[in-house]
Amino acid sequence: MKTIIKLSVSVIVSVIIMLTPSSCKKEDTSGGYMTIKMTDAPADYLAVNVDVRSINMNVENGGWINLPIHAGIYNLLELQNNVSVVLADDVKLPIGKIHQLRLILGTNNTIKTIEGVYPLSISSGSESGLKINMQETITKKEHLEVVLDFDVKASIVENGNHSFSLKPVIKVKSVTQI
Repeated sequence: MKTIIKLSVSVIVSVIIMLTPSSCKKEDTSGGYMTIKMTDAPADYLAVNVDVRSINMNVENGGWINLPIHAGIYNLLELQNNVSVVLADDVKLPIGKIHQLRLILGTNNTIKTIEGVYPLSISSGSESGLKINMQETITKKEHLEVVLDFDVKASIVENGNHSFSLKPVIKVKSVTQI
């Protein structure tokens, strides 16, 4: 009888141990976060409006990722003297190296001069996107803030007869861990 009780207690204790959640936690493989801002250097126009539709990011272990952004038309000349606009905020990313950003622009791009407002044509901005090379690494729980500098003065081409095109000159101005 004592043997049966001991055996029963052993079985009950074993079952309780197996059903009790382990104190060992799985390794957290989730990545970090990123905020993307855009700014501009001064130029001699009254307004340069770009239609930002999306941003894609090429991440080593995830391929191309479409980031959730604040799409809209932005006057780049309002983004001077350390003023910036947040395009993407607290975007969750997988751990890995970032190789490239791709900024996709829409068709509602304009330039305003003292003579008037004119369409601003972009050769591949709405199709393949404006590519910006990056070599940053997202680590666990890290939050990076990336500031893109859109150099309007170097990017505008005056074709004559009030015709303008945008050949974007964009660089990563800063990457800061916040």
